Amino acid sequence: MKIKLSNEQIRKSLDIKAPDFPKYVTQILNLANQNAQGTKPKVVGQMSSLIQQFKGHTGSQWEEWYIKQYPEAIKNATAKIWEMVKHLKEAMSKVNDKMVEQWVKGLVIVKTFLGLKFQEAILKKSAEILKTTYRLSNPDEESQGTDGYIGKVAVSIKPDTYKGKKALSETIPVRIIYYCKLKDGIEADYREVVE
Repeated sequence: MKIKLSNEQIRKSLDIKAPDFPKYVTQILNLANQNAQGTKPKVVGQMSSLIQQFKGHTGSQWEEWYIKQYPEAIKNATAKIWEMVKHLKEAMSKVNDKMVEQWVKGLVIVKTFLGLKFQEAILKKSAEILKTTYRLSNPDEESQGTDGYIGKVAVSIKPDTYKGKKALSETIPVRIIYYCKLKDGIEADYREVVE
């Protein structure tokens, strides 16, 4: 048997009032908070731990309890986020149609190309380090799980999250280069190629 509760029903049940904001404001505040890190545990406490310590049952009880535990947290978080909102306002005043066009072009042309062609960059760099050649697979080789060759070694290029899935699904009969995406690029582990 299942029950379904809307957010409004949950709020009423727990006696908590959610603020209402104009359209797009929460998106701006979320962005500002992400950049400012205003609600990180060092500012407002570790919420998952705090809610376990809380012995009350209603939103108003939680508010009272929380304010006693962290009397300056709301003020400090607000100050950090408001400062970032001011920076975002300043940035918004500089945005024009040409800048939007450059951003779209960067996304559609540059990031798409880099995102889809990074396999070749991994092959090329690995071959460079190993002082050998590389090539991308042809469609037939690719259908068999090979993304390319470093020298004569067939390789597949997979995200590092694939390691856990490897036992569950397909068996890849070639050596694997695992990569993880970083904020400013990718990091590839080509250890299997040299083993």
